[in-house]
Amino acid sequence: MSADPSTAEEIMAGVHHALREYGYADLTMQDIADACSKSKSLLHYHYDTKEDLLVAFLDHLITTFERCVETGRDRPATERLVEFIAWFGFDPDETDREHFHIALLELRSQGPFNDRIRSRLQRSDRVFRDTVAEILEQGIEEGVFEPVDVTETAALLVATLDGARTRQITLGELDVDGDTYTRTVARTLIDRVVDPILVDGVELPDVSAVEILLPRDEPVTVPSADDPPATGDDR
Repeated sequence: MSADPSTAEEIMAGVHHALREYGYADLTMQDIADACSKSKSLLHYHYDTKEDLLVAFLDHLITTFERCVETGRDRPATERLVEFIAWFGFDPDETDREHFHIALLELRSQGPFNDRIRSRLQRSDRVFRDTVAEILEQGIEEGVFEPVDVTETAALLVATLDGARTRQITLGELDVDGDTYTRTVARTLIDRVVDPILVDGVELPDVSAVEILLPRDEPVTVPSADDPPATGDDR
């Protein structure tokens, strides 16, 4: 059974904070209940199992990202592309973001064994690639990007940025030329992939100064509930 909007927001916020604190492997429904100040029985009323709740949370993250992308479609393509690239970077002192992404990495590791989780990971990847492709198409129409294969370029950007974030959170603090791995990769992508497709006379905004309007790993909207709750054991 789906929760009402206000309760769903509180539960999704609870999942976010509990994942950040406990990680995926050690997370329990009680941890989530404590984090959102709800009873465990209320969580089970809306989500039969921990898996149901985590699948809903993944849907929630993707939907939140899609809505933020939609609200920013009136901005210039150059600004949107730099924002997307900068969104993947984070500093060593952003420990909450790091812990959250470590938990998500644990959750992603279940993809090969869990069809429901894998389908959400596939959807997330499509959303990221489609977003970049749409930005590139917008830039070509605006006359700021040279014509390129938007599908291949989007795949390259997303794979590189996602890989950089994974390296940073799994290998610990990486100082590359005085900066973190994700920020170094972001600047390199701009220099070697984005700059070469700029039309003469067009300049990109400074990646270190661009305003990030995409969700910074905080749940802010209500999750979609496309799947009926499953049954199973909870930890």
